[in-house]
Amino acid sequence: MNAEFIEALEQIEKDKGIGKEVLIEAIETSLVTACKNHYGTSHNIKVEIDNENGDISVYAEKEVVEEIEDDQVEITLEDAKAMDQRYAIGDIVNIEITPKNFGRIAAQKAKQVVVQKIREEERKVLFNQYYEKEKDIITGIIQRRMGKNVVINLGKVDAVLGETEQVQSEPYNPNERYKVYIVEVKDTTKGPKILVSRSHPDLVKRLFEQEVPEIYEGIVEIKSISREAGSRTKLAVHSMDSDVDSVGSCVGQNGARVNVIVNELRGEKIDIVTWSEDAKVYIQNALSPAKVVTVDVNEEEKTAKVVVPDYQLSLAIGKQGQNARLAARLTGYKIDIKSESQVKETHFIEDETQETQETEEV
Repeated sequence: MNAEFIEALEQIEKDKGIGKEVLIEAIETSLVTACKNHYGTSHNIKVEIDNENGDISVYAEKEVVEEIEDDQVEITLEDAKAMDQRYAIGDIVNIEITPKNFGRIAAQKAKQVVVQKIREEERKVLFNQYYEKEKDIITGIIQRRMGKNVVINLGKVDAVLGETEQVQSEPYNPNERYKVYIVEVKDTTKGPKILVSRSHPDLVKRLFEQEVPEIYEGIVEIKSISREAGSRTKLAVHSMDSDVDSVGSCVGQNGARVNVIVNELRGEKIDIVTWSEDAKVYIQNALSPAKVVTVDVNEEEKTAKVVVPDYQLSLAIGKQGQNARLAARLTGYKIDIKSESQVKETHFIEDETQETQETEEV
């Protein structure tokens, strides 16, 4: 343990970002354990390493007392004053007990501690680096399939794209680049375990924040997202500035902004609608691109009855009910959609029933 050792620690600090003081403290702790094994655990041992030249000193800490009960941890006032007249009852005296050939033991321990500490600190740095990106997106490269999971390299660490977080229409071929949403970062003994997603609705939200300056700056707010990954997403937006068009900002000139996101989502369709405090207007917007005739809302039960033109019924409902389903998730309302002819037919049946009842009563 000498100046060269201190220089090595300084180089580690520079290369690995692990403080020299952190390493020295860890070595001192390790050497205390080694000394206690040598002297017996009843000793109060303190180890000090000189930060400049690497010299090591081992001390037994003893309390100054009037009458000794345990000479391994106590010293008389008379003996203490023989060392320094300033000592008084209750003071702690450091008595140097550095063993012979302790440098060899110290070097072995130091090597073990430094290697272990480097691993721990590198793992901690790596964890913190990706933990800061939790709930955000990052670009990764597909490595391989592992059972039903996909392994994605994020640069310094691999992440796991679980089966439920995948988009079934996406191939995930090796070496392809994908942007993924970091769902969770766990700290483990083998390093950070990172779980990512391609199906999470917030992936779309983060992509819009990256692509649309008005959203990033808070001028346009994403109020709600409903998504069926790989197929269609509905996005409700609201402008905090009356001079800024919320939908136009997201779409961009000639669709430039939204097309970047559609391409990243491998062709997933995106409906961008205007959010409104008025539930009727909001539901009408949410059913876009279908045209709506009337909306009847029950705010207490969170239900809505919607009437659309006959030729718009299939569009309003969507393929396998997708448009209506996404609109319901977006708004938080249970939506019942009928065409104008269905409503007239219902009214006609109700009128006939009423007439029949009145005739029977007569």
